[in-house]
Amino acid sequence: MAETKSLKKRLTKQLASSGRKGSKSMAIAILKKRGDLNAKGELTAKGKKKQALGAGGRAKARAAKYSKGKHTASDYKYNPKTNMATLKKK
Repeated sequence: MAETKSLKKRLTKQLASSGRKGSKSMAIAILKKRGDLNAKGELTAKGKKKQALGAGGRAKARAAKYSKGKHTASDYKYNPKTNMATLKKK
């Protein structure tokens, strides 16, 4: 399942829905700080890789990172309603 929204659009929408003012400029600043956008506001190699993962891939990668090596991204399933990944039941 391919993600069609860009990292910038998705983060802007998430910030706006949480009531942040200036959500677009805030999203750009956050993505630049993380190294996903360069100074011109274009995707870096890292940003292109993250965008290609899609929302589900990023959520699974986050969950695997938080498990500190106990689980891999493939051990998780993605819930698009909550934008979270949870461990698959065995």
